[in-house]
Amino acid sequence: MPPQIFPTAFDALFDVFDGAVILVGGFGHVGHPHNLVRALRDRGVKNLTIVANNIGLGDSLDLLAETGQIKKFIGSFPVRASRERMTHFERLYREGLAEVEITPQGTMVERIRAAGAGIAAFYTPVGVGTIVETGKEKRVFNGREYILETALPGDFALIKAYKADKLGNLTYRRTARNFNPIMATAARVTIAEVEEVVEPGELDPEAVVTPGIYVDRLVICPRDYHDPAIFQTWD
Repeated sequence: MPPQIFPTAFDALFDVFDGAVILVGGFGHVGHPHNLVRALRDRGVKNLTIVANNIGLGDSLDLLAETGQIKKFIGSFPVRASRERMTHFERLYREGLAEVEITPQGTMVERIRAAGAGIAAFYTPVGVGTIVETGKEKRVFNGREYILETALPGDFALIKAYKADKLGNLTYRRTARNFNPIMATAARVTIAEVEEVVEPGELDPEAVVTPGIYVDRLVICPRDYHDPAIFQTWD
């Protein structure tokens, strides 16, 4: 079935529940679904596990930390953006109110890709001999140590794309693609905010990166969303 098109980001998140695992696309500000994340904040759901590349680095995710909605963050860069100002998430973590699971960037992407491909786990040499290997199975292949990493699926994926057609096929704008296509494959429900929805056949098939079969909901949002609250940690 084609995805449902919702009038607002808030409406598109109608069934997000407390304790959900949510994959969130974007690299810093680029390709990040600001509108969906702000709507998630407004929904008030709690105890969320957020899987993303970063938090508090030009994205909107720190707004969820400010309201205490994040229980755990899984990603590569859970760090402050400046020496002078601590992010809300770092404050939660330091107060023992949130957990962090550091995952090397390539490993994080492969864990999500594995979830979308139906692969339960895989071995990688990344992280051997570091804190990353703590509590994980290790094996030796051809004289080299590897650690076992498990797939990383989500209940919901919140992603940002450029255009969609009414069948849910998505195109992306240059580097704004980043983690979004992979996350779209790995969640039970994928929700995409896009700048425009066109009729089937209007998108160049060669430009379609995410097939509509992976997309459950669409919401049309402005191209550029700027809010001082999002960028305050860059000061």
